[in-house]
This record gives sequence, C-alpha cells and structure tokens, in this order.
Amino acid sequence: MLRKEKIPKDLNWIRQRVEKRNELSALFFQKEALSLATICQQIASRFLNGGRILAFGRGSSQTDAQHVAVEFVHPVIVGKRALPALDISADFFNWLKAICRANDIVFGFSGIEGDVLVEKAIDLAMGRGALTLALPGKRGSYFIDNPSEDPFIFQEIVEILYHTLWETVHLFFEHRHLGQSGGEAHFLYPFLGIDGQPEAGIIEEVSWSIREKAKEDERLRLQVVEDEGEKILQAAKLLKEKSQQGAKIILFGNGGSATDANDFALDLLNISVEWPKPLTAYSLSMEPAVISALANDVGAEVIFSRQLMAHLESGDIVVGISTSGGSRNVLTCFEEARKKGLSTIAILGYDGGEIVCRGLADLSIIVRSDYIPRIQEVQATVYHLICELLREKEPIGKSPE
Repeated sequence: MLRKEKIPKDLNWIRQRVEKRNELSALFFQKEALSLATICQQIASRFLNGGRILAFGRGSSQTDAQHVAVEFVHPVIVGKRALPALDISADFFNWLKAICRANDIVFGFSGIEGDVLVEKAIDLAMGRGALTLALPGKRGSYFIDNPSEDPFIFQEIVEILYHTLWETVHLFFEHRHLGQSGGEAHFLYPFLGIDGQPEAGIIEEVSWSIREKAKEDERLRLQVVEDEGEKILQAAKLLKEKSQQGAKIILFGNGGSATDANDFALDLLNISVEWPKPLTAYSLSMEPAVISALANDVGAEVIFSRQLMAHLESGDIVVGISTSGGSRNVLTCFEEARKKGLSTIAILGYDGGEIVCRGLADLSIIVRSDYIPRIQEVQATVYHLICELLREKEPIGKSPE
C-alpha cells in the first residue's frame, strides 16, 4: 500500500503553481472573452454554410487537434448532430492544399515557441478564404500571443479556449440564436437563458458566460489542491520511483480523455531529468488501427486491456484518465493491471465512479465536478502538475523525517 505523507512545503508549492495558473487564466479570458464570442458566431455561420473544422499541430500540439476533432464530431449532447471536424496533423500542409475550402474553419496549434510550418499553413488557409485560428500565432481570423511562457499553463488555457468555442457553437448559436430551446442539451450551457434572444445582446452574454466558465476552472483547481494535493504528490513520487527502476508508464483513456492520455505521454517523454534512466511513456489511445481491430473483432471493452497484456512488463505503472470512472474498457484495463500486480493511478471526474467504489486504482485523483469540459480542463492541470513535480528536484526530494 502507498504511504500517506503530509508534506506542507510541497503542498504549498502546488498551491502556488495553481494560483499562478488562475491568475493568468483570469487575465486571459477577461481580455479575450468578447473576441471569442464573436469568432464563435462566425464559426457557427460557417458550419451552417457547409464548412468543416480542419485542425492540426505537430508534436504534443497534435493532441489539441485530436481533442477538437473528437469534441465536434462526438459531442456529449443528447440528440445533437455531429459537426464535421478532422485532425489532419499527419500531413497538414498538403492536406490543406488538397481539401481546404472557403467555408472551412482551420485551427493551427503549436507550442509557445510557435511553428513556422503551422504559420505557413494558416496563411494558405487564409488565402482560400477559410476562417483561421492560430493558437498561438501572429495572424489569422483569430490569433493569440502566448498567455504564459510556461508550456503547461499555455496548453491548459488553449484547451479551455476551444472547449468554450465547442460549447457555444453547439448550444447557443445553433439553438438559442435561432429561438429554440437546447432541450436535453441545456446542461452544457448553464450560464445562458433558455429562450431565443435578439442578436444585439448575444455577444455580450456569451462573453460573460465564457468568463464564468474560466472562473469555474479556477475554483475547481483550488478545490483539487485542498482535496487531492497529497495524492498528486504521491503520484509524482510513484512515477519517479518506478521510472528510476526502468518501468514504463502506460496511459489510456476514451475520447477527450484519450487525447489527454496522449498529451500526458508526450509531456512525460519530453521532460528533461537527470535520472539514470530516461522516462519511458506511451499511450494505448494512440493506436487507432489496433483499437479498431480489437473493437471490431473482439469487443470495445478489451481495446486497452488486450494492448496492456501485449506490452506490460513486471514493475510497469498504468495511468488511466476518465471523466466518469465507469467506462467498461477502462475498468477492464484496471482489472487486468491489478491481476498482473502493476501499480495504478486513475485521474477521474464526478465522484470517481466504479473505479473508486471497487478500489481498482492504488491512487485515484478526482476532479469533483459533473461538467465534462471543466473536468477535462482541470485534469490537464493535475497531470501537468505531476510533470512539473517530476521535472523539479526540490518538490519531490526527500521527505522530512
């Protein structure tokens, strides 16, 4: 069993990192909310005129393109139609040359240092008449400077940004703007009224709602520090210990959580450490051919556990990310990891679901919310904090006697 240790100095370090995130996020969304509401109105118009989202990035930025594609094609909204969105990261420049049309919506993602090829692709899309979002960038229909020089904080702000665009397009500009109720989808946009509204006041109300969403993230981050701070420290220590022993870190998740698992794996691979062995991490969610083969030939419930059986070695550590904690394929993978005696970490939402009820993970870090976009955004903060703790010598050095 894992020992619970109280390390006030380390917990204070985590709180400071969260407070810095909250400060930068509040400044960014206070400044950008009106522009985001305006660009979202334009995105909705493009969709209604046959446009598609074409999203791309390189390296870890590709996971944001994956996340955008899955959110729009498979929205967590009852009775909503899928909106066309593609992750074209594999060969985005040539793909844009082949398929980009005037009504399309183009998302270009890169790290805080920018990416010359992404900028070139944004220019190409602009030349075709597409609506362009450069995150970050120097030009486009919408573009931002770096809201933070910290790559983890930057990525978290960008994730909130595209989540709010997704929520607004689906639930406001396609429903309330047309004078229709969101019906069963109303739970995804709690800060707006139900009735259709005149266009004159729509932008201001949506921009207010975007700021409220960012404030909810700020509240949840602080709550996670209070409730789960020690577990975050324990998770970092466990990953450090296992990695120094030569273990692999095996990650997985479904949908948006799959893209987070992919992002976490890439973040771990790119952490510079002075340990005898480098960090080794990969995501089972990054194997579409294997996943589709297993789902088709055996069943969706084994898409992670079967991969785990193929790749695991004694001493490996398994990390699952889930908003619900109840997906059958996630539970099956944790069951397999337990059967093989592997250490396990779960990053969860709601109340932790069946993973917590059945005690399937050695460590369960819970973002206690029932609102999926906010859960995922704060889960990103959780695994980025773990990465920061692994990167820094002092916060997870020797514990006080």
